[in-house]
Order: sequence, then structure tokens, then C-alpha cells
Amino acid sequence: MKTVSMSGSLRENVGKKDARDLRLQGKVPCVVYGGEKEIRFCSDAKALIELFNKPEICFVELDIDGQKVKAIPQEVQFHKVTDSLMHVDFLELRADRPISMAVPLVVTGNSVGVLKGGKLLKRMRRLRLRALPADMPENIKVDITDLDIADEVKVKDLCSDKFKIMEDMTAAVVTIKATRNAVAAASAAESAEAAK
Repeated sequence: MKTVSMSGSLRENVGKKDARDLRLQGKVPCVVYGGEKEIRFCSDAKALIELFNKPEICFVELDIDGQKVKAIPQEVQFHKVTDSLMHVDFLELRADRPISMAVPLVVTGNSVGVLKGGKLLKRMRRLRLRALPADMPENIKVDITDLDIADEVKVKDLCSDKFKIMEDMTAAVVTIKATRNAVAAASAAESAEAAK
């Protein structure tokens, strides 16, 4: 799993007034929990927004006034009206403790069904996984090469010993849907075959 570095400063005061002052300075109040003690700090709003706008998931190496902590974002709060970043909760990573993350799905290959005129439907963009930090994948690849029209890949087809999938196992991840053109092409091929 990729790790992104981010710096922060310990918060001397905790409260609504202090949080408001920090936001006016372009900082966001944050907290790291799950370790020996909770750490309250603030970090640059732009750096945090950049982190959350990345398409891939990653661990975060926090440098809080020289104290290094490896963590993952756990909860992010945005303002209801302005959509500005209000607060971030981080969970400290420990090698022996499983974590939960929503991992992106990456579709690979050229489907037989799509080449015949079918349409690829992505039913899910991410899968919620539970795993030890060392076993958490950056993404899950879904190979669609062998999928024909009306075929699909289900959640149960993506299982692994390294992680547990926290989704309905019977749910479809990707489906190749028949289109009018594909149906017309198939019936034309059948007619041509019958005419021989």
C-alpha cells in the first residue's frame, strides 16, 4: 500500500473558538486515535483536500511536531453549506489490528461480450474490506476478458485469504449487458448460419 507523508502541529487549545480560528488560517482540526493516547493536531486544509481527492487509497505518515504516526483517515466532516473541510479523524495503524477500508475496483482486459457490441456496466466502484494493514490491497483488479454478453463478476469471485469482503457476496460487481445492436448482430449471424 502506498504511503503519503503529511505534517501537522499539536493543538494547544481545544474548543469551538480554537477550531474556528484554525479554519480561518487555512488549517483543519484533526485527531488520531487508536494508539496509546489520542493526539489532537491541525494540518493544512489544501494538503488534506489533495489527499481525499486522490483516486487511489493510501496510508498516511503523519509528522506531528516530530512525532511520526502511521494512520488512515477514518471520518471526514464537511460543512453542510460551503462544503469546506471541518474535521478529520485518523485511526492509528497497528500491525496486529485489522482495519476496514473502501478499496477501489480496477477493471482490466477487453471483454468478448463488449467486442460483440455489449455494454459494460460497473455496478460497484469500491469494495469494503477488512484486513491487517500489511494485507490491505491498494485496489482490486477485475479481469473481464472472458465475459460474454449477460455474464457478470460477483463479489464472491473476488475473495482472497488475505482480506475479508464486507459486502453481499451475491452482488454483481460488473455485468456485460446486451444492447439492441448486439442482439441485432446475433440474430443476423443466426439467420446467416441457418441460410447455409
